[in-house]
Amino acid sequence: MDCRLWPANERVAHISLMGQIENVDFVDGAARQLSVPVADLMSAPTGKRERQLQRGQSVMVLDDNDGWSFVQCARDGYCGYVQTDHLTNARQPTHRVSTRATHAYSGEDFKSPEAMALSFGAEVCVLDERKKFFETDVGFVPKKHLRPLDNPFSDPATLAQLHFGTPYLWGGNSSFGIDCSGLVQAALNACDMECPGDSDQQMDALGREIPEGDPLQRGDILFWKGHVGMMVDTDTMVHANAHHMAVAYEPILSAIIRIEAQGDGPVLARRRLD
Repeated sequence: MDCRLWPANERVAHISLMGQIENVDFVDGAARQLSVPVADLMSAPTGKRERQLQRGQSVMVLDDNDGWSFVQCARDGYCGYVQTDHLTNARQPTHRVSTRATHAYSGEDFKSPEAMALSFGAEVCVLDERKKFFETDVGFVPKKHLRPLDNPFSDPATLAQLHFGTPYLWGGNSSFGIDCSGLVQAALNACDMECPGDSDQQMDALGREIPEGDPLQRGDILFWKGHVGMMVDTDTMVHANAHHMAVAYEPILSAIIRIEAQGDGPVLARRRLD
């Protein structure tokens, strides 16, 4: 049992766990979505950040208590706590932010006050189309910065590269701050590819093992203990890492030597997504 994917706490459990757990109330859960640009998903109300949620991301609320909601993310099944006032009633999004970041403005004018800053991957509902802006449920967003959800990207490596220079943030899931597994998940999700939240889960779920001796190619994913990166060509990896404290390019042979020398061991798996 992976506690990260276990929709139960000491008070409640999802009805799917009936018969597997006792002394809790079983609930259906209520659909909600994130209303702020980014929010931490916590291990407990006073715990540490496990992952992050972005604006428009759907969750199932299982428990509300003292200003905190225990939720399960619809996208990857990850469970944790988020502040209740960061959630709102679910509304079907239509578009995602397709640039590294953008702004939602209060009016149809780039000189108007900013209503919200949005990261790549944030989801919004388009209400109306104007000359240069989409009117959305969070404000007016430049049309060039949004992409319909039914028109996914096709190259995860391009989206990983889009985050070049993004500050490293452990547990981060946005272009305001991201970690290694958050980068891979952001790239794959935007291509409508399912991807778990943490690197160990990704190693178990993603792709097929590349035969020993086969050269690496663009889009291949390499795993270490607690780390993951994506190849942009046969020799170069892009990854969010604490060594550079940013999303950075690194020659793969140098990275393998450096990561092992710093005590994190050898490459554990090489995976190809096709």
